[in-house]
Amino acid sequence: MVDRVTLYRAPTTVADVDAIADWLRDRIDATVSVRDRFLEVHRTDDLAERFAKARVLSPYDPRTGNTMLGTIRYEERALEYPEREGGVLYDGVAVQRALNAAVPDEELGLEHAHVAVLDRAIGTWGDHDGRWHKRVTVLGQPAIVSVPGLYEAPAKPEAYYKAKQKHALLSGDAPPREVLENQVEGEFLIEDDPRTTDALMGYVLQAVHYLETGEAFCDDERCRLFNAHYHEDLIEAQLCDPAFCERHAGTYGRG
Repeated sequence: MVDRVTLYRAPTTVADVDAIADWLRDRIDATVSVRDRFLEVHRTDDLAERFAKARVLSPYDPRTGNTMLGTIRYEERALEYPEREGGVLYDGVAVQRALNAAVPDEELGLEHAHVAVLDRAIGTWGDHDGRWHKRVTVLGQPAIVSVPGLYEAPAKPEAYYKAKQKHALLSGDAPPREVLENQVEGEFLIEDDPRTTDALMGYVLQAVHYLETGEAFCDDERCRLFNAHYHEDLIEAQLCDPAFCERHAGTYGRG
């Protein structure tokens, strides 16, 4: 049984982890606390190298890792100055292993859930289609909740991709993202979206729910425990009423 939850801030993002903690306290029977950035609180000597080894090399190559000195130096700088990191996709499972190794042994029991809200993009390899898929979460201990993943992992509305293709045909290059975001009518979250904190609440709860019950996700797209693959579904699950399906409302109700 989970009796303690520790959340970790992501100060380079708009995610308000303290507000998420307040929301969580009203819904679970556990002590909820907030710490500063995970990669600062639980820094280990080999963390930069482990991030270098977790780098995705190609969207269609399952192999990861670039441990050249320059890459490790980049990861060291990214740990010290996280606002400079960006544009790199990491193997979420490998990152989770690295973070697990950094948590003190006395805090690793499953009764103490750690949820690291990160400013890194993470992915998992899909054997079914031979490519990497960006993810919002990797469940487990510690759980990872990726803020960039919230914007990048779910598929955007079809109109977004049609506008992108049309622009490329006319101009020969990819349009700036902000141009597409202004042109396309459709509900999806964008970087630094003011709805980020509200949307992340359900993903953090998913992490705690998994350790508590062993259930990864809910199949009901109207529930905050639903694993959305499209932005429209993400908004339906995380930002619209009802907050929970009938089955989970009894446990986590209150919106």
